Amino acid sequence: MDAQQDLLRWRKARRSEGNGGACVEVASRKGTIVRDSKDPDGPRLNFSRASWRAFHEAVIAGELDLP
Repeated sequence: MDAQQDLLRWRKARRSEGNGGACVEVASRKGTIVRDSKDPDGPRLNFSRASWRAFHEAVIAGELDLP
């Protein structure tokens, strides 16, 4: 992990608190970075701003809901 990643401000959805810790955290730096809140030093996914925006809009629209 690089020094810039140490300075990231991570945030977690308010609704995630009741899921027994099964949630992700996100931070912004030239896009969006996602990590597992239970493994903060583990792998991270990096998304461009456009990709993250498209994902977020699909979630809000219910396009990714399970049947």
